[in-house]
This record gives sequence, structure tokens and C-alpha cells, in this order.
Amino acid sequence: MSLAAAPAAISANELSEPIDLGTLTLAPDAQYVQLSNGMDVVIIPDRRAPIVTHMVWYRVGSADEPPGKSGIAHYLEHLMFKGTENHPGDMFSTTIARLGGRENAFTSNDYTAYFQQVAKEQLPTMMRFEADRMKGLVLSEEVSAPELNVVLEERRQRVETRPGAELAEALDAALFTNHPYGDPVIGWPHEVAALTYQDALDFYRDHYRPKNAILVVAGDVDVAEITALAEEIYGSIPDEGAAPVRERPPIMPIRAKRTVELTDERVREPYTQESWLVPSYTTAEDGVAEAIDLLAEVLGGGNTSRLYTKLVREEGIATSAGAYYQSTAFDDTRFVAYAVPQDGVALQDLEARIAEVIGEIATDGITELELRRAKTNTLSAAVFAQDSQSTMARMFGAGLTTGSTVEDIQNWPAGIAAVTEEDVQEAAKALLAGQPSVTARLLAPATAE
Repeated sequence: MSLAAAPAAISANELSEPIDLGTLTLAPDAQYVQLSNGMDVVIIPDRRAPIVTHMVWYRVGSADEPPGKSGIAHYLEHLMFKGTENHPGDMFSTTIARLGGRENAFTSNDYTAYFQQVAKEQLPTMMRFEADRMKGLVLSEEVSAPELNVVLEERRQRVETRPGAELAEALDAALFTNHPYGDPVIGWPHEVAALTYQDALDFYRDHYRPKNAILVVAGDVDVAEITALAEEIYGSIPDEGAAPVRERPPIMPIRAKRTVELTDERVREPYTQESWLVPSYTTAEDGVAEAIDLLAEVLGGGNTSRLYTKLVREEGIATSAGAYYQSTAFDDTRFVAYAVPQDGVALQDLEARIAEVIGEIATDGITELELRRAKTNTLSAAVFAQDSQSTMARMFGAGLTTGSTVEDIQNWPAGIAAVTEEDVQEAAKALLAGQPSVTARLLAPATAE
């Protein structure tokens, strides 16, 4: 539920008067409806500009792939742009460009999403194109094989030429030993190379259907009009039988501390990153995920955080340090603390100091000012996020595909406001301090004396 890449938050000690954080509601006008064929729809009115963001989210990602077929969800994302019988080739993309809109798609562990942003009068056109490729994708060996090479080249550019990305893959594999979160979203290269267009079609037919999809429309729209339009266009797609069920193994806890290291001559700035398995907003008990969110802010959320203050400003042993919580996931997720050393500082020394700072929170707790600042920073980011209709659409899409409801997302600020200092301390004590973790070190080759 945390907001990435939000504008700079307001510092709590810069406020002349306290904000009543518990009264904030995210997108209070957002409405949920379900079409006659079982497809979910979320409508977020935002009338400040005559544009709309139109997104279709599928409750399927890389963690839902068959064994041995890693990368198939991402491969299919590419192939969804290859056309249908009604709209062959790149007609969808060229139409969007001609209308002055923009489009994209993305795949994660838990979902795949497609979006367009256009003038509001073009929304029916976007709906018809997107509904058509939900049911009418046309693939062939001739079209699909070259795209497999595109995916493999994308993997080479994004992973195999970047030591940090290679280390991240190794960390995931060590953290999620028995769970598909340990497989890269883009897939393992030998498995990707063996994928076929028939694999993609089978995956498409299993998962790309109304009962497994969520339509999110944000912008200058009327709820009643969009509901009727969605029923006309998407609701006409038949979907018999029950919705797909996600069958994944439970994530096994880490019973021993693990360390992965990557040494590469291309590394100019070594760093250390420690990851713990923690509950997500979907798997956590009431109030726990909110406490973890605020723990991440207190520990490493900015230049007033504990890690930055101690390691960077006071002790000068790191050039940067921080922490974050990957809160939105269908299964358990990760909490991460990281630091980049000053010249001559060993990574092991940074790791020891990170452990000590976490231990101090677990033993002594946090201050009232730290908690107030963390809440204000976290929720002010949410306030600013409401200025972007595409950001709000992504928040609702990601939340609903991983198990949250519209009400959960709207009422999230109240949950943050209810967290106490003791809740944050308990999260540090129960989930981080002294608990097994995976440490990942990125290293430059040792130089000869």
C-alpha cells in the first residue's frame, strides 16, 4: 500500500498545527461495481482535466506460471500487442498514437496490467479495443518467435549487463526458496528460450477472462455512464464457470541467515542489502502491515530516519542508507534495509550497525516525534498521489489484484493513523531484530596492494 515515487513529504516538525490524519480518505468518490459476467470495475471520478486513464488488470503474474515456464506472463504481455482478427497488427497502438494518447503495460509477480491515457471522448474506443484483445488475440509462430528474441534481449539489457540486477535475482532465489517469488518476472533465460506461442495461448486462455480481470477507469467520468458502457462492452464477453484460483505453496520461513555475494569488475559502488520475510497487507493480521509501513519510514524513509542519521550524518560510515517495505503482495513479502559504504568501510561493519539500530528500536522503541513524522510523511505522500489519476488507478489496481478491497484502500489512512509507538516497536522486535534474513553484497574486485 506504500506509495512509490511520490512527491517529497511534509516534515512533521514543519507543521504549525497537527493534521487530523484519521479523517483522510483516499479517492472518496471511487465506486466499485461488478458486471453481469463477473468482471470487477472500479471508477474514480476526477474532473480536473478532460482526460481518462483506462486500465485492465489481470489477477495473474509471474508467480502464477506453470513450473518450467518462467517468463510466460511477461512474454504474453508482449504478444498482447500483436493484434486480433478485428484489429490486426499494431492497429491498437497506432490508433492511440493518432489520438494523441499514451499506452503501456507491465507484469509483476502478482498481476499484469494494460493502460491507456486519452481524451475522455476516446474512452469507448479504448474499451472496445481492450475488450477485443481480452477474447480475440491471434498468435502464430511467425508473429511470436521474433518477440521471444525481443524478450531475451530485454533480459540481457536489464539483468545480464547489470551486476545489481543479477544480485537481486540471487537474493530473491535465496529469500523465497520454495515459492515462485524466487523466480524473476522476466524469467530464467533457458526457460524463456524454450517458450512457444502455444504456451502463450494456453496461458492466455486460462487467465485472460472477465472473472479474472479488473477494469479501472480514472478521470473526467460519470459513474453511471461508465458502468453502463462497461456492461455494454466488457459485460458482453461470456465467462462461464468459476474464477481461476491461485494455487501457490506457502512461503517457508527462513531458519538460517544467508548471504549472497556478487563480485564484478563493473561495480563502482559496492553496497549491502538485508532482506527479511514479513507479512504483506494481504497476509498480515489487522494493524500489523501498517506498523511495518511506519517502521520502514522511521528506520530508513529519508534523511531524518534512524539509519540515515546515524550511518551517514553522525558517523560518516555510509554515503546513503535506508529501508523500505514492499507492502503490496498476494503472499508474504520483504522488508529491506540497505547502505552504501564510505571509502574504506567494510560492508560487514555497515551490516553490524544496521542490526544495532534495528535492535535499539526493538528494545527501546521510537519517540512520539518519530511516529508523528512517519505518519505525516506517509500520508502526505498519499495526499499528493491523489493529484495523479494514473497513480490512483495503479493503487487501486495493484491493491485489488493482491487481495485488498476498494474500502481497504480508501480507509488505509485510518489504519496508519491508529498505529502506536508500541506497535512499531513490536514489529521491529517480532519481524526484524535477531530474525534470520538474507544479506546481499555487491562487491568490486579486490585491488592488489
